[in-house]
Amino acid sequence: MRNYSKVGGKRGMPGYRTPSAFRAKVFEAVRQIPKGRTLTYRQVAQIAGREKAWRAVGNILSRNCDPQVPCHRVIRSDGSVGGYNQGTALKEKKLRNEGAIL
Repeated sequence: MRNYSKVGGKRGMPGYRTPSAFRAKVFEAVRQIPKGRTLTYRQVAQIAGREKAWRAVGNILSRNCDPQVPCHRVIRSDGSVGGYNQGTALKEKKLRNEGAIL
């Protein structure tokens, strides 16, 4: 019989939130992007070890509130800026201030 004591009930919902290993790898990969450089969501997914999880990378970064993770340095594969949780205009401004070529 399954032990539900750590998962918050029979629905299998977690009783507490813990960061996933993939999420931690994504944040670490994004922290390594130097100023003035960008990576695509696909490249970050490859560095984090899940080649086809570029949409998950975007989803993870859209919820980022940590200023130590420069998620504005991650762009779309077609070269467009993509989304940003503080607004696309601010993302473009930050990239220009760092000297990134858009």
